[in-house]
Amino acid sequence: MNKIEQQNIQVGEIANGLPLTIPVYRLKGDGSGKNVYIQANMHGAEVQGNAVIYQLLEQLKGLGLRGDITLVPYANPIGCNQKSGEFTLGRFDPITGVNWNRMYHYNAELVNRFAERSHTLSDEQLTTEFKAALIDDIEQKLTGPQHSLSTGKRIALNLQRLAHEADIVLDLHTGPISAKHLYCAEYARESAKHFNIEHVLLIPNEFDGAMDEASFCPWWQLHTQLQQQGRAYDIPVEAYTVELGSQERINLTDALDDAQSILSYLNYQGVFIDAPYFAKTMQRHACMLKDYVTYYAPMGGMIEYTAGLGEHIKAGDAIAKVLRMERYLSEEPLHTLHFEQDAIAILHFASASVNQGTELYKFFTNTFDL
Repeated sequence: MNKIEQQNIQVGEIANGLPLTIPVYRLKGDGSGKNVYIQANMHGAEVQGNAVIYQLLEQLKGLGLRGDITLVPYANPIGCNQKSGEFTLGRFDPITGVNWNRMYHYNAELVNRFAERSHTLSDEQLTTEFKAALIDDIEQKLTGPQHSLSTGKRIALNLQRLAHEADIVLDLHTGPISAKHLYCAEYARESAKHFNIEHVLLIPNEFDGAMDEASFCPWWQLHTQLQQQGRAYDIPVEAYTVELGSQERINLTDALDDAQSILSYLNYQGVFIDAPYFAKTMQRHACMLKDYVTYYAPMGGMIEYTAGLGEHIKAGDAIAKVLRMERYLSEEPLHTLHFEQDAIAILHFASASVNQGTELYKFFTNTFDL
């Protein structure tokens, strides 16, 4: 039986001067495998990841571990307590308005510096020293002038410090009302087949502030620069955003399925000794990020969402009905919305009440089998 250790790390202070902390659970491997970092609930309403971490811990207690595993539920204690009536908000910092998952750090100059001196280092030395430099870069930010860090930035940097120690980073999220799907770096598309997730969004080597990008972009950029110099260098880190379904809900049965999906991927990566977790045989549909289309509400009204999540629709199919009762006597009060491309419906807005221009649906288009 593996020992689970808990540490509460301080990520800031609240208004009465008391520490703001997050729980961190750790399991030690025998040192022969990849290290893993998993976090959940960076956005306040995205709570299913906590159930998945619970189910993971229940399974991990009895597995032979090669690599160390670090798990962080409640990654953002401010966000998950940010309530308005019966609803959890917590997607944006209420002070700055910035998305909590867009505050991570990327230092392009650090990548350039290592690429320039790479000829003096073996692959193993390069990997070890670059990882240490990434961690040191974060620590310098955290120990620098305290007035330079917002609340959200301080939380993000503390989480990123933990993530940079790992070879595999999983950031657990949910959508508003959503099908399960996976954000995967283009270079890791083969690995994505080892999650039990039907829909995979392939993302390019561009940093937009999210945890997965903060974890893989430095390594991918280093790989690209070395490739341009004529040196082959395998990217030693993989990072994913795992979308577990819809927000504001916990389902422990689904969480067990999601945990087994993650364990299948980790088993493929050699994290375990003789673990009985393998990916299911399924058709996996992929889409490039540039083909992930947002459909904004063309009019305001009350929405019935008729395109089911994960449903394959044909160009011209109806996706929603809009009811506008204030106009009952002056015009047709019921309208049907259509989408003019073949697509897969991935998520839709959580409320039936929408303004014109609301992000109504997101669709995979130009899809292909993974």
